[in-house]
Amino acid sequence: MANKRANGEGSINKYIVNGVQKGWRASISAGRDENGKLIRKQFYGKTQKEVKQKLENYKKDLSLGALPSDDKLTLEQWYYTWLFDYRIKDLKPKSFEKYEGIYRNYIKDTTLGKIKLKDLRATHIQQYYNKLLDDNKKPVSTIKGLNTRLKPCLAEAEKQGYIQKNYCKMVTLPKDNSTKEIKVLTPSQQKLFIEAIKGHNLEVLFLVALGTGLRLGELLGLKWSDIDFTNGTLTVNRTLQRVTEISRDGNRESKIIEQFPKTKNSIRTIPIPQNIISRLKDHKINQNKDKLKLGESYFNNDYVFCDNLGYPIDDKRPARNLKSILTKINIDPIKFHGLRHTYATRLFEANVPPKTVQVLMGHYDISITLDIYTHVMESTKIESVDKLNEIFAL
Repeated sequence: MANKRANGEGSINKYIVNGVQKGWRASISAGRDENGKLIRKQFYGKTQKEVKQKLENYKKDLSLGALPSDDKLTLEQWYYTWLFDYRIKDLKPKSFEKYEGIYRNYIKDTTLGKIKLKDLRATHIQQYYNKLLDDNKKPVSTIKGLNTRLKPCLAEAEKQGYIQKNYCKMVTLPKDNSTKEIKVLTPSQQKLFIEAIKGHNLEVLFLVALGTGLRLGELLGLKWSDIDFTNGTLTVNRTLQRVTEISRDGNRESKIIEQFPKTKNSIRTIPIPQNIISRLKDHKINQNKDKLKLGESYFNNDYVFCDNLGYPIDDKRPARNLKSILTKINIDPIKFHGLRHTYATRLFEANVPPKTVQVLMGHYDISITLDIYTHVMESTKIESVDKLNEIFAL
């Protein structure tokens, strides 16, 4: 008979081969491998007392951080177990997708991933990062992103006694000396763009983007119930995003989901320029015509921006259309997010205080707002010097 114990305490059984008892065996759970299969640590001895002592010594050493849970457990196996058993519960699908991408591209079947946890040291991680940077020419952002997602993995391994230290904290990350360029439309380019989109299927979406600074996911998740036509405001309550849901066995399914905004600061109420309010009213009238025409065939989910059948717009479509329109009018293309930066830039040019801009943009940290502010100052510093020349003119 086996001595039954609670999960994590292990169990002790008679060790029988071909119907003959050869001794005793103790077994304890040690996580799961990349295929989700349970990993067990086992101890053998001639007597029940002997294997019981081996099990207790192992558990004691484990609690002191002296041993990993399994001498054969690799970083690759642990990362996979940690991701699907621990992080999957508290990560948004898009974030989980990034963590899984780190596993697939930088942990699985790599020299770093094959290292046993008991042998892992900061040197292994540092050498791997250096190779990615120097030999594989990976950008600094990739190295930092890898370390950011590996760090909590090793934190849990340290917590459970698999390793003695979180070695991600002991590496030296490369410095990123590249300057982050923020591309926006100038006032004259903005006017040309507004003229060029007249009659376009996404005209109102582009106008709302320029007039409110909403992120693309916030725009696509906007519902008519979020718009207050009386007071001329809209409230950001959700985002709409296409994500890839990944199961433990590797199956991947693409779907569009509603979720809460990026941070609590992202939930905000924003004034809408009056001329855009009138365009939204016209847009609503046209959408109602589609509803009447299609009747029950219309997918009525109250979205402000959707196709003629009421279904969410493909999130890649606005960026593609933006690039095409700007190219046609001889303006260097910008990313869709550049319309958000353009909104912030217009606010700064109108001398709106940075703290107000932060609230309107939904930034959780004012330093993000000030990065854009610095960009605006770069474009206006020549004007400031000209004014100084006038002041100090002799």
